[in-house]
Amino acid sequence: MLHLRRLPFALLPLVLLLTIQGAQAVTLEVQAPDEIGELLDPYLPHDEQASPTRIHQLSSEILATEGYFSPQIDVESRDEVLHLRIDPGQRTRVDRVDVAVDGPLDPKTRESLLAAWGLPSGQPFRQNDWNDAKQHLLAALLAENHAAARLIDSQAEIDPETHRADLKAHYDAGPRYRFGELRIEGLQRYSPALIARYNREVTPGTPYSEARLGSLQNTLQATPYFSSIQIDIERDTAPDADGEVSAPVILRVRERPAHRLAFGVGASSNTGARVEANYHTPDLFRQAWEFDTGLRLEQKKQTAYSDIFFPPDDKARRHSVGLMAEGTDIQGLRTERYGFGVQRVEQRGSIEQRLSLNWQEERRQPDGALETRSQALVPNVMWTWRQVDNLLDPHRGIVLQMQVGGASKAVLADRDFVRLHSRVQYFIPLGKVDTLTLRGEIGYTLADSRQGIPQDYLFRTGGTGSVRGYAYQSLGVREGSAVVGGRYLGVLSAEATHWLNESWGIAAFVDAGDAVDALQKAKMALGYGLGARWRSPAGPLGVDLAYGQRTADIQLHFALAIPF
Repeated sequence: MLHLRRLPFALLPLVLLLTIQGAQAVTLEVQAPDEIGELLDPYLPHDEQASPTRIHQLSSEILATEGYFSPQIDVESRDEVLHLRIDPGQRTRVDRVDVAVDGPLDPKTRESLLAAWGLPSGQPFRQNDWNDAKQHLLAALLAENHAAARLIDSQAEIDPETHRADLKAHYDAGPRYRFGELRIEGLQRYSPALIARYNREVTPGTPYSEARLGSLQNTLQATPYFSSIQIDIERDTAPDADGEVSAPVILRVRERPAHRLAFGVGASSNTGARVEANYHTPDLFRQAWEFDTGLRLEQKKQTAYSDIFFPPDDKARRHSVGLMAEGTDIQGLRTERYGFGVQRVEQRGSIEQRLSLNWQEERRQPDGALETRSQALVPNVMWTWRQVDNLLDPHRGIVLQMQVGGASKAVLADRDFVRLHSRVQYFIPLGKVDTLTLRGEIGYTLADSRQGIPQDYLFRTGGTGSVRGYAYQSLGVREGSAVVGGRYLGVLSAEATHWLNESWGIAAFVDAGDAVDALQKAKMALGYGLGARWRSPAGPLGVDLAYGQRTADIQLHFALAIPF
């Protein structure tokens, strides 16, 4: 058995120690340019076959993969030391490139494919680059229109004397493909009409696209109905009279269980420890209606809810209805509320639009003040625009959200009001991996008074996701000894995150904000601190320790650090 140990050394010369168990140590000394030593290091023999002949052969083969076809390699054994000296010589570069693609390609597509060839004339010849260039062109053909494309022949002619490489690659694009009929396998509870509601791209007559197949697969996989999706076309379908192939699309599905009962425990720095139970079925009344109901008990909030989500309509809009009952005890304010709502979600280009109509009745009891009741029927519209490089862990981009809603005493409300709310997160790269995140939030409820308006349509702030360094919803309007919602909100935040490796990072942040009932009383509460970040499968998990300047308190916050 051979063991390899690295000795302290500069890269020139490079020295490795090979020890044969139960025998005298054998030292291999490599003298070569730095980059050549780094190239050979992982591949030098680690077993009993560490002979001069084998070392010479391996060195020659490895150098050839990097374009060194005329190296001077000398292996000598002296005094139980193997001396390997390498002069790699001149590196071979690509001279002529001859790439041909047969088949019914339009000139623009052919020109684009050849222009994107990955190993052009003048570049150093590397075996991996040669393989990648061939594979990338074939993948481009397979991805659009030509599902039967193939590489017929390829050749790299190397001239060691002139250090030139001539490359040839010959492809057959094959016939043009378009999607044929959709054949679905595996359906038991659901009808093909359900899949048709989600299928906007893979339709008969549409030109074949690998991206379209992937999009439909991802869309169906994200629904509550299926646990696995496999999709492909019948590639051996015969061409028609025009030489094109109308290939049937085969969709294999596996349905999720009809019922799921779940229990969970957890904790939040905002609302404390929690336990919850949830029942879910994706096929309520055998209509493919998704039904979700549950009970969540937290230290500061208790919620019972039931929601029904309907499949998308012919314009890809999602509708839902729901009802809830909730009790809270936060910052000296106890509330009980009951609500019912309907909602429609629609994607308009890059903007998600949510239209909703919600009715709720609320009873609130602040410590040291009178108990009051209020109700409101509120139509609301919310727009969200996301332009980020990663939805769960953005490094660059922006997320903007705006909403407006209101109520009238003429229609099931105790007070006339209009509520405006907007928030933004802006992600600025700091180098390759680090990020500066800027966050802002403003809100205004236009009304004669906050009295008679449910707390959902007023503003409190403080805690995780708003102003760190302060307790959850502790920034607001004093009523008795409790903190209640005000008609104005403003929050600003800046956070710099430095990633130590792929999984762990550290953050420094400054937050400021307040919620008041009159602008002249606004005085931004400042909070700042440090935090740790861990990239979990659900997104970065943040744990922050923050100091609130107004209260001179230190608060611990933890939450998923993902954009809204």
